[in-house]
Amino acid sequence: MENKRIEEREAIRGAVEALDAPESADPATALIGNPASTPLPPEEIERLTADITAALKTVYDPEIPADIYELGLIYKVEIDDDRHVIVDMTLTAPGCPVAGEMPVWVENAVSAVPGIASVKVNLTFDPPWDQSRMSDEAKLAIGIF
Repeated sequence: MENKRIEEREAIRGAVEALDAPESADPATALIGNPASTPLPPEEIERLTADITAALKTVYDPEIPADIYELGLIYKVEIDDDRHVIVDMTLTAPGCPVAGEMPVWVENAVSAVPGIASVKVNLTFDPPWDQSRMSDEAKLAIGIF
């Protein structure tokens, strides 16, 4: 009888501890812990950066004969240790006719890079784009050099 009470107390204690665990804990990993991400090695970051840049250079503004990277439409690219990518970008003008499509083109291009887990594209107009953000290559392509 005493052993049964001890077992019941242990079962209740385990259930209470499980309820007190943070809600963000994954039940599948609660017993083994949630392993932390390992940092990406520098050579992998360099490879991903080069591949993402190349992917961005495949996306063109249909009204301008230059890619969005050289146009200066890409403000920031972040890669976390789990290979999730966040791209902050803008458009040449808020009323751009492909405003709804271009972020999807960017997401698709970056998603095609080997080793990328996910891509999120944020569209911003702060700061507003102007021609000073263009590379010399883009200026030459559109003839404003």
